[in-house]
Amino acid sequence: MFDFLEGYNLLGAFWVTVQLTFYSAVGSLIWGTVLAAMRVSPVPLMRGFGTGYVNVVRNIPLTVIIVFTSLGLFQTLGVTLGANDFKTIDFRLAVLGLIAYTSAFVCEALRSGINTVPIGQTEAARAIGLRFPQVLMLIVLPQAFRSVVGPLANVLIALTKNTTVAAAIGVAEAAALMRVMIENEAQLILISAIFAFGFICLTLPAGLFLGWVGRKVSVKR
Repeated sequence: MFDFLEGYNLLGAFWVTVQLTFYSAVGSLIWGTVLAAMRVSPVPLMRGFGTGYVNVVRNIPLTVIIVFTSLGLFQTLGVTLGANDFKTIDFRLAVLGLIAYTSAFVCEALRSGINTVPIGQTEAARAIGLRFPQVLMLIVLPQAFRSVVGPLANVLIALTKNTTVAAAIGVAEAAALMRVMIENEAQLILISAIFAFGFICLTLPAGLFLGWVGRKVSVKR
């Protein structure tokens, strides 16, 4: 039944998906945290930039962002992100696009966690002389992260599924291989089931684990 799988690097395609997810998740967490800090900043310019970025980016289709990284950044502006071959360039551009898009949702999830921190704690911190960055790093963000593990898990699951869009610029991840296999093999239902199962294996354990972590570290109010 599965003889048609010979000649296709199924594990390699899913490994590319895992790499896309990992690098994009790390980058989105970092940039999303910076954006969240901007959105609650007392500096109007930073607050305006954060708000504008989130409202604009999260309303642009991910496919448009990914295609722009290839056509706009690479082919028009010559941005290669330090890579020399097309395969690596496409991969890094896909990661960049996923980070730019996903960080907007990370920012909003984290901002909701920041809003759960009692304002009395921040006022007390300022009363003892802590500056805004110190209040944010030492008091607010640690509690905010503990409050939003569940929402961040949902963002991670969505990111894993969104990596399929990278096939639009030639990244050889799971969705790209699936398209090739459907074109070459008369096994549409079986191929779809195999790739659906593969994505379930990637997302379900991560969701269950992060859900457990969220329950363990949640802040009791």
